[in-house]
Amino acid sequence: MKATTASIIAGVVLLLAGILLLLDALRILDTALLVWPFIFGASGAAFLAVFSRSRANWWAAIPGFVLLGLAAVVATTQLWPGVAGDWPGSLFFLFISAGFAAVYLRERANWWALIPCGVLLTLALVVALPPGLDGTPVAAVLFLGFAATFAALTLTPERMKWPLIPAAVLAVLGLSFAIQSAVNFRTMEYLTAVVPLIVGVCLLYYAFHNRRSGSRHTGRAVPDQMKPGLGDAHGGH
Repeated sequence: MKATTASIIAGVVLLLAGILLLLDALRILDTALLVWPFIFGASGAAFLAVFSRSRANWWAAIPGFVLLGLAAVVATTQLWPGVAGDWPGSLFFLFISAGFAAVYLRERANWWALIPCGVLLTLALVVALPPGLDGTPVAAVLFLGFAATFAALTLTPERMKWPLIPAAVLAVLGLSFAIQSAVNFRTMEYLTAVVPLIVGVCLLYYAFHNRRSGSRHTGRAVPDQMKPGLGDAHGGH
C-alpha cells in the first residue's frame, strides 16, 4: 500500500474517531456502543482500499465486506435493539454476498464467486421472510434462489452448460414447494372457482360455434346438378 493511500485511511479513521469523541463529550451519543462497529468498519475499509489498488487483490473484497457487515450488524443491534429483529442476520449475509459479487466483477475469470454470492443472497432473503412463514414457503425461496444461482453461471463469459442441470432440478423442487405453499395459503380456492368458469365458457362457445356452422351447412343452396329432374331436362336438350 502506498504512503498516500495509508495516510488517507489513517486520516479518515482519526477524523471519525474525533467526531465520535466529540459527540460523547457533548453527551449526544454514547460512543461506547460504537467502538466495535468503528473498529470493524475501519478494518473493512482498509481491506477495500487494498482491493481497489490492483486486480490481483480481488481476495481483499471478501474480508473487507465481512468486516463491514460485522460493523453494520453490531451497530444495528446496539442502536436499535428492539426494532432490529432478524434484520441484522439478513444484513450480514447481504454484505458477504456483496463481497463475492465484487470478486467476480473485478475479475470475470472468478466465476466460482457467483455460487457463494447467490447462496448467501438467498439466505439473506430467507432470513428476511416474515416470522409467520415457515416450511414450504421458506423451502420454495431457498430452492428457487439456488436455481437462479446456477442459472446465472450460464451467463458468464465461459458460457458453461453444466449449471443448467442443477438449476433445472432445483427449480422443479422450488416450484413444487411454491405450489404446495400456495395450497396452504388457500389460493387454490380461487383456482377451483375460476377453472369451472373458464371450462363453462369454452363449452358454451364450442356449442354456439357448432350450431352456427350447422345452420350454415343446412341453409346452403343445393347445386343444380344435384336437384332431381334438372339433369334429365338438360340431357333431353
